[in-house]
Amino acid sequence: MKKATILLLIFLILQSCKQTKADYLANNRFNVEDTNFEFPQKDFKIIGFGAYHGSVKTEDVELKLLTSLLKSKSIKYYLPETDFSIAHYFNKYLQNGDTLLLKDLVTIYGNRVPQERTIEVYEKWKKLKTINDQLPDQDKLNVVGIDYQVNYKYTSKHILELVNDTKNELAPIQTIQDMVKTDTTSFVLGDLSYAYKVLKDFVNDYETNQDKYNPFISDKKTLDHIVKNIKISFGKEDRETIIYNNYIDLSVVYNFKQTPQFLRMGFAHIKKARDGADGYPYFFTRLIENNIYPKEEIISVIGYFTDSKVVWDEVYDKQGNYTGYTVEAGFGIGDYEKEYFRGIQHLKDSKISDKTLFRLNKKDSPYAINEPDLIEVIMQDEKSNGEAVKGMSTLAFLDYAVLISDSKESIPIYEMNKKE
Repeated sequence: MKKATILLLIFLILQSCKQTKADYLANNRFNVEDTNFEFPQKDFKIIGFGAYHGSVKTEDVELKLLTSLLKSKSIKYYLPETDFSIAHYFNKYLQNGDTLLLKDLVTIYGNRVPQERTIEVYEKWKKLKTINDQLPDQDKLNVVGIDYQVNYKYTSKHILELVNDTKNELAPIQTIQDMVKTDTTSFVLGDLSYAYKVLKDFVNDYETNQDKYNPFISDKKTLDHIVKNIKISFGKEDRETIIYNNYIDLSVVYNFKQTPQFLRMGFAHIKKARDGADGYPYFFTRLIENNIYPKEEIISVIGYFTDSKVVWDEVYDKQGNYTGYTVEAGFGIGDYEKEYFRGIQHLKDSKISDKTLFRLNKKDSPYAINEPDLIEVIMQDEKSNGEAVKGMSTLAFLDYAVLISDSKESIPIYEMNKKE
């Protein structure tokens, strides 16, 4: 009886000594704005950063993370939320500094997520180029796209780089060349676009007559990867499956398992677990479930807003001309009375700047218990994910949280035209 009583007392003492979330956050917070800011972990295979789209300081946080990780030589590849060929031309921009190219890339890149088609994303890339220019050649960042096809413009340009038909012997290549020269060409996805028809003819001819093409191809593996993704764009394959398969295919080319990467996507893609047993598996979840990397070698950093605004919609007239944009400051930021993340108040009470990083994954973390703080969305008027994530821990999904405060909305890149 005495032994049982002593064990109970020890258990109660240990429980009382456990850190509260407030105490834990106070001991594991970092000012991202600090000039000496260092990301706490250096050893991982892939790190992902994501937040709700469309707010200015999100881009600032990403740059701070990238700067720290590049300084410590923790990453080699940058994987933005875009396709393979657009990423290829982002690399070109980092090399040549062509701001006209950059503006067009950001505009077309934004077809995937219009809230990212902004002046702030444009400026981020300019700052990233400055950072990259200061690195030794062997440490410079390499941009790789693993996402679903965004648009056919830069895919078409990329094909022309890879197939050098100087003798005009390949009719589909000549058609692509003429198409790229025409400013009015529609490069949007779907069978109503001219580029869709041109590329479909090219793919059919290439796959039927590869021997005819081979003498003109400078990099067949790259071309075959592009052709594979063009073919996927003709159908209706699941986007997350495409992202995962592209990553696995390109891992062989870029040796991802030995060269860590920084991924920037919306935060759903970087959640490390499903919302419940029957939930949908996003990219990071698939990497874990398919044993590509151990869970601890995948780092998820999710941004949360408070007292902030996001750009919401671009506005167009009946002729399709851009006229302006709308802004949200309640719905769409995840922190107002009708829609907020469970446990976000702990972050708000513990912040030390308007960009505060919290490490959640230490061994003594109270975020390991079965409470889905920062994952469950509490909603007043709509059904939330509460039942799906009930009994799950925060650390099942993410490793770090960044609280972004007092951020203004991003400005659509089309507003640059009004200033020029």
